[in-house]
Amino acid sequence: MSDDHWHRPLAQIRAGELTGDTGQTSGMTRWEAISGKSTGAEKLWMGQTHVAAGAKSGDHHHGEAETAIFVLSGTPAFVFADGDREVRLETKPGDYVFVPPYVPHREENPGAGEAVVVIARSSQEGIVVNLESLWPSTPPGQVP
Repeated sequence: MSDDHWHRPLAQIRAGELTGDTGQTSGMTRWEAISGKSTGAEKLWMGQTHVAAGAKSGDHHHGEAETAIFVLSGTPAFVFADGDREVRLETKPGDYVFVPPYVPHREENPGAGEAVVVIARSSQEGIVVNLESLWPSTPPGQVP
């Protein structure tokens, strides 16, 4: 990488060039586009998540990374814990969702077609920590 910040090349990842070589969670497929591996990004990870009709992902969080989600197609629901109850954010194309660091959540797709979302994270790589439950025995971000 050059120290000349004015003359570094842009990187293009074409639609057919996304890779599944990133952290995965059961019930969904993540496709990586922009990352440290693919483009040399230092503070950003970007890609897509696909959830089949009627499917739901396993519970997970994304460590210290903030996550921004844009719903491209379908009607995915984003489920997280608030105290002892589950909260569902029902979404549709054009909606955005913010997931703070360490918050356990899952994606569900109650719709008849595949749900596709575009994801941007404040990390160089796609951090994925799969969980047994939205209520982990050790709170995310704390050492057991």
